[in-house]
Amino acid sequence: MRKVFLFITLNFFFLNVNAQQTDAENDWHLIEKTLNLYIDGQATGDSVKVGSSFHNSWQLKYLEENKLNIVTKAKYLSGYKAPYTRSNNWSGRIVFIDVTNGAAMAKVEISTSRLLFVDYFHLMKTNQGWFIVDKISARTPHKTVEAVTAKPKE
Repeated sequence: MRKVFLFITLNFFFLNVNAQQTDAENDWHLIEKTLNLYIDGQATGDSVKVGSSFHNSWQLKYLEENKLNIVTKAKYLSGYKAPYTRSNNWSGRIVFIDVTNGAAMAKVEISTSRLLFVDYFHLMKTNQGWFIVDKISARTPHKTVEAVTAKPKE
């Protein structure tokens, strides 16, 4: 009887652990989908894609000349023009995602021909899915170096 009880208890334990792992993996993939929607929208200037990854309360925060600037979702999205084709010298990637229950944070890097943007996101899970609720951003110019070319022998 003890063996049967132990067997049943262990089965419930492993089923519960497996269910929790599946939920966490599912959340991770849903967050990744939200972040990729943002990245794809940034790559093509598609304000609809970018806006659908943001919660209505979304804000951008960044420092410029030692001053904290805050931009609302509406003001941020108003700066987009019509969608365009992705540039060849543009790339975006998710660096990491950290999830705890219904809250998450992520780091995304976007590289253009001149600048590297590093975006830190806070995300929250709502009844409608995962949304980016805040963005803190920094940008750095790419270092460029002039290559010395050899002169042909005369």
